[in-house]
Amino acid sequence: MSTELGAFLRSRRERITPADAGLPATGRRRTPGLRREELALLTGISATWLTYLEQGRDVNPSGQVLDALARALRLTDAEHEHLRRLAGASATPDQDDAEEVAAEVAGVPALLGDNPAYVTGICYDVLVANDAAAELFRGIAPGGNVVRWMLTEPAAREVLVDWEQEARNLLARLRAIAGRHPGHPRVTRLVADLTEASPEVRAWWPRYDIQFSHAGRKRLRHPRLGTITVSHAAFHVAERPGQTLVVYHLPTAGA
Repeated sequence: MSTELGAFLRSRRERITPADAGLPATGRRRTPGLRREELALLTGISATWLTYLEQGRDVNPSGQVLDALARALRLTDAEHEHLRRLAGASATPDQDDAEEVAAEVAGVPALLGDNPAYVTGICYDVLVANDAAAELFRGIAPGGNVVRWMLTEPAAREVLVDWEQEARNLLARLRAIAGRHPGHPRVTRLVADLTEASPEVRAWWPRYDIQFSHAGRKRLRHPRLGTITVSHAAFHVAERPGQTLVVYHLPTAGA
């Protein structure tokens, strides 16, 4: 059983107060959030078995137990999915092979013209990017990494109007990837490098926020267009689900 599962459960248990869970207050508490005994009561499992789960012992929670934990801990849909993936994840690390992007996929960003587009690998390594992406996201280029750029490059704070929220969201997506690929060498190295380089990562990573890629809107400072709001979407590459095509739709002149 992955130690990631135990760390995730503890982080979520510490965020729920007895009042949140509908339990009576019991006076002064030495630790934040619910006690193990309280969570066990809410989910109908033994405190000992919950302890085994949090310690990463070799126990196999059923889907019903995971659903009960998700309800008691008030997990979001993304967090619930992350919990299920952690509980069923293989402990065998993925290979550290260099990622290759198919020629048919590599040519797509260039087809999008003035709309910034790039393809990323399993942990946000940039595999290919068009000229519009290089212009907007100064420093984003093949061989780079989107998360590393976001959290360590000064240019990211200039480009992203709402930098802190965007950086938190991206780190939460990296946390989801780390849970999906436990022990992956490149993911592990990236997290270690970011933790050393960024005080924000040192503060935010232990919060265990989880998020998955989605479409949305961002406020950006474009070198030619000024401050703009753009829509964006992410598409997983067929047969290579670890790779993602990200496309930004720039507003037309006068929009």
